[in-house]
Order: sequence, then C-alpha cells, then structure tokens
Amino acid sequence: MILPDVLAEGLHLVLCGTAPSRVSEQAKAYYAHPGNIFWRTLFEVGLTPRQLVPQDYPRVLDYGIGLTDLNKTEWGADSELSLSAFDAAGFAEKMRRYRPKLIAFDSKFAAANYLGHRSMPYGLQAETLDGIPLYVVPSPSGRARRYFDIRPWQDLARQVQRLREE
Repeated sequence: MILPDVLAEGLHLVLCGTAPSRVSEQAKAYYAHPGNIFWRTLFEVGLTPRQLVPQDYPRVLDYGIGLTDLNKTEWGADSELSLSAFDAAGFAEKMRRYRPKLIAFDSKFAAANYLGHRSMPYGLQAETLDGIPLYVVPSPSGRARRYFDIRPWQDLARQVQRLREE
C-alpha cells in the first residue's frame, strides 16, 4: 500500500481517486503534485474550513471526510496503471464496513473502474453502493485541468452540508 486509507466510521464523505501520482508517492501524501487543485477545491467549496496541504491529509477526518484510492498498489498517471490492480471489490468491502453517508469518485476514470461503464455524468449517479449514494466530480489533477468544472464539486459540498445538518 503506497498511501494508507484515511477512513473511520461516521464519515459524511469518502473521496476515492484512482491511485497516487508519482509526486504523491514520493511525498507519501495524497494529492501532493503542485498542479493538483484538490486541497484548494475542498476549501473553496466549503468542504474544509481552511486550505489543507498534502501533508495534512490525515486531518480530513476532523471534517468528516475520508480518502482512499481504487488502486492501492501502484502509482502514476492513469494511463500507466494496470487495470488488474484496481480493487473494486476491496473498495466496496471497505465502504460497507465504514458506511460513509456519501462516496465521491474524483475522476470519471476512477468511477468507470468501479461502476464498470465508461459514460456517466458528473454528479449523483443512479447506482448506489448498498444504499450509499455515489457521486462523480471532475478530477482536480493538473493533467485534467481542461475538463475541470467546479460546479459538481459545489453541488457535492451542498449535499455534504445537508448531511452534516441532519
């Protein structure tokens, strides 16, 4: 395992990526590449009250957020990953154990590797994981910048805020 899961019971949201980048693997921290706007996005949409830095990644638990990846054994760009290393069953087992209120894949590539189909909209999906709603938001990676749209992230944050208020 390159980066440990950041999971606990009672989370409002678990964010699931594909695998760490080379920079994240070297830094031993989630979303560590300087071109990745993950931490800035969490703050800008209100999922965290301040902008965390990659080395602060365990602190997301303080805000009811968890982190994991579908591929826990490799690192690199999506095109460099072995599809056989994606562990959808292991991911589902962890989510069943921790039962977050909402799961969001932070790229269509991650979502496609879990859901098993390539075409999907951003936002709430028709599928659930044993009743846990599934979301897809645009990748914050610098490599995907031309596809980035903050609106699905804002919608996700509104959903999480409703869950926090319940």
